[in-house]
Amino acid sequence: MPRARKGSAPRKGGQRRRVGARSSTQADSGSSEDEAASEARSTTSDCPSLLSTMAEDSLGGDAMDEQGQQEDLEEKVKECVDCLTDKSAKIRQGALESLRLALASRLLPDFLLERRLTLTDALEKCLKKGKGEEQALAATVLGLLCVQLGPGPKGEELFHTLQPLLVSVLSDSTASPAARLHCASALGLGCYVAAADVQDLVSCLTCLEGVFSRSCGVGGPTAPGAPASLHGLFCAALQAWALLLTICPSTHISHILDRQLPRLPQLLSSESVNLRITAGETIALLFEFARDLEEDFIYEDMDTLCSTLRTLATDSSKHRAKSDRRRQRSIFRAVLHFVEGGECEEETVRFGPEVLYVDSWARRRIYATFKDVLGSGLHHHLQNNELLRDIFGLGPVLVLDATALKACKISRFEKHLYNAAAFKARTKVRSRMRDKRADIL
Repeated sequence: MPRARKGSAPRKGGQRRRVGARSSTQADSGSSEDEAASEARSTTSDCPSLLSTMAEDSLGGDAMDEQGQQEDLEEKVKECVDCLTDKSAKIRQGALESLRLALASRLLPDFLLERRLTLTDALEKCLKKGKGEEQALAATVLGLLCVQLGPGPKGEELFHTLQPLLVSVLSDSTASPAARLHCASALGLGCYVAAADVQDLVSCLTCLEGVFSRSCGVGGPTAPGAPASLHGLFCAALQAWALLLTICPSTHISHILDRQLPRLPQLLSSESVNLRITAGETIALLFEFARDLEEDFIYEDMDTLCSTLRTLATDSSKHRAKSDRRRQRSIFRAVLHFVEGGECEEETVRFGPEVLYVDSWARRRIYATFKDVLGSGLHHHLQNNELLRDIFGLGPVLVLDATALKACKISRFEKHLYNAAAFKARTKVRSRMRDKRADIL
């Protein structure tokens, strides 16, 4: 993995090798992707359905001991790997979905290391000969495999083997938008985790930049508008590109700032709320890098940019969904505050007895990426995956016995008291605000 760019260290949570990330915005996806995913999950194959149940139960159940759960899960993973070569596309998709659940919920590096060649061949065939949802699932499983194997020769070999296929599908305008979306995410995550050569990093950055630049029409005023079906792809490519910027050498960052910082604000007028939000977060990230390189950095078109951000931070258009307006206003308030010279808002993530502080836009981007790919298994990986603990500066894996784990849990009565106090404080604040509104009216 390329060495991290030097940046401001986090105030809390220990030292880190890389700067990290913000909560992520889910990429837009079309109805065809949802239908295909539903069809894949509905398969009646014994292998995928049994593994799905096991993966979900293993997230929090105490019915079995930890060792028993691990052995049972490994047995089901073996069955699913065998299913990847089945003639039926539905069975292959079901097996890929079950592998996705298993790899996101549990850590299986040694088990996967023994079968990496078999898995690599199977994923290669899925990406080459599969269509739509099968390619999308294969790309997602590839990203999870990189997270499981971590940096090193084996992970780098896996990424180098499948990188050309990811680039091929991503660059193919006739491929399914869902497949291209997940290939973009897998390319960014795989390069971030496994690529050790700076040339690999630059190559992936160029590929991803080409997707959101040319297709989104930020190449110039005459560029054609992008169809709504591709907004999810552009969003995923921009997120993956921003992720790779967090490990990009400073010499490359300065050229990227000169090239992209004047162009990205054009994406703030996109019809897609997710693409607008991702563009806003990326602009904040670029400002963070620019100020790291040059303390008194001044953006030439600052007034226009701040005016656009302020409009989005106060948007009340009724033709947008209420939840979209609320999310957009919240994020763009933070972006505007930072761009105008403020601090990045700190987020606190608690898992078990530990705490992770997300206190920079780079750190937020990295955290959001792993949150997207790992889902509900994120806390398990933060506790046990050495890769994530190294990235976020959490130190060695803590070894806790059952008594220590039980002591970390909050009782139901304590949760009730906390929620009651929070509700009371929230009510007081809102009451004061309502009184002020009444005075104005």
